[in-house]
Amino acid sequence: MTSFDTRTTSLETAVVQSAERALDHIGRARAAIGAVIFGQDEVVEQALVTILAGGHGLLVGVPGLAKTKLVETLGRVLGLAEQRVQFTPDLLPADILGSEVLEEGADRSRSFRFISGPVFTQLLMADEINRASPRTQSALLQAMQEHHVSVAGKRHDLPRPFHVLATQNPLEQEGTYPLPEAQLDRFLMQIDVHYPDRASERRVLLETTGETMAEASQALDAEELMATQRLVRRLPIGEKVVDAILDLVRSARPDEGDAEIAPHVAWGPGPRAAQALMLATRARALVTGRLAPSIDDVAKLAAPVLRHRMALNFAARREMTVSDVVQTLVARIG
Repeated sequence: MTSFDTRTTSLETAVVQSAERALDHIGRARAAIGAVIFGQDEVVEQALVTILAGGHGLLVGVPGLAKTKLVETLGRVLGLAEQRVQFTPDLLPADILGSEVLEEGADRSRSFRFISGPVFTQLLMADEINRASPRTQSALLQAMQEHHVSVAGKRHDLPRPFHVLATQNPLEQEGTYPLPEAQLDRFLMQIDVHYPDRASERRVLLETTGETMAEASQALDAEELMATQRLVRRLPIGEKVVDAILDLVRSARPDEGDAEIAPHVAWGPGPRAAQALMLATRARALVTGRLAPSIDDVAKLAAPVLRHRMALNFAARREMTVSDVVQTLVARIG
């Protein structure tokens, strides 16, 4: 055996060992979350996929579906420092990022000191993000994309890892500011939260209205999470899966997309959507106990990755939804 073969074998062994540890951590994390969050298995899976892929998630659902509880539970289970910001119309960018204050020393010298805001955490919950003004919403753009913020011309790096899980109520639109497309594109996935089934809702009633309630236990820490995120990027991905991702994303564009769908699309997903889908499929493979993604992963994640990255024109919106279009395109990539 040559030295090259030896190095290759050692690398493969290291990857397998890392994968085994990651699968154990993920299994314990899902079990810990399942002890607190009932009847939202798909939502939990997509939230985990979002974080393992290193991205941010937008949770959309009516009030009372445990969106806030899910984010709090994820922070505890994954061992992340967590902050929550309730977005309101009067919230200012400084309320999120922080600000510089003028201090006077004992010798009467004066200097500015930066006081960090709640964005300086590992898991930021942006509750009802669409209730803040566009000026305040834009304060998160740089943080979400570049993992640092600029205040008074100075760069301040955010902790690692850094994730934003934002919530949005699709019903109440009075006094809200729709997120601009540039900010929506920063979210790896839009996770739609639906009502639980009857059995799960029964369990919610029995286990959350008594004298004591179950609490999630920590399954891993920030360093272990980042190691798993690095592993996600090292997982192999087949050419057929890559082609399926490209076919799906490109077919959703108005200028070069599917001949039947393109006339109905006002604007479609860009290359960042393909990047998000590539990372998300790798992460989902790991979450479901596999070491390589499949076309089935692409199909499962197409809607949450694409539905906030494209829009239909006015005429098409009377007959179909973005989810309908995505499902039509998914059916053609098999």
